[in-house]
Amino acid sequence: MSMGYQRRTKDQLAARVAQDIHDGAYVNLGIGMPTTVANHIPAGREVILQSENGILGMGPAPAARDEDYDLINAGKQPVTLLPGGAYFHHADSFAMMRGGHLDICVMGGMQVAANGDLANWSLAKPGEAPAVGGAMDLAVGARSVFIMMEHNSKNGDPKIVERCSYPLTGAGVVDRIYTDLAVIDVTPDGLVVRDMIDGMTLTELQGRTGAPLRAG
Repeated sequence: MSMGYQRRTKDQLAARVAQDIHDGAYVNLGIGMPTTVANHIPAGREVILQSENGILGMGPAPAARDEDYDLINAGKQPVTLLPGGAYFHHADSFAMMRGGHLDICVMGGMQVAANGDLANWSLAKPGEAPAVGGAMDLAVGARSVFIMMEHNSKNGDPKIVERCSYPLTGAGVVDRIYTDLAVIDVTPDGLVVRDMIDGMTLTELQGRTGAPLRAG
């Protein structure tokens, strides 16, 4: 198999996700890698970022030494607040999430199935405490669900699969998958590749994927 390509870095992946967030969108960024999307919103595009712990109108990460640890996102990372931003009760935040008021949610993923099933909260290890948190509310409440993840696990296993083997966060919820190799749409006719990194071929991508792909 050819290796004539360079995987997207985390920042490049975040910038690629940010490209597809439309002007005026209300967006929740999940814990972990998705939070970096806030740093890559294109200039001049208004995107209203919501955090599960009760913030609307977040900005990019603060500069070093400008952190305010009373102003954090759901992942306990310091954030900034744009003019017009607001704080509110956790229950109000979940009402936004569950009530269909978010245009897009960007979350990480452990596995995504060909039919859009999402597993992103548990590796099903014995004795593991249940901790799905707000991910399930976001998965079913947001109008569009974007998953941002590495294409393969650390041991090389595909994270895009025919059927999830890990416990589900939501069934049939994923609309689009962004990885360090490609952008893939989940459609009623299967997985459709929207774009790939330079040097990657569909054959190579398919070899790293556990479910059938077709070109868009």
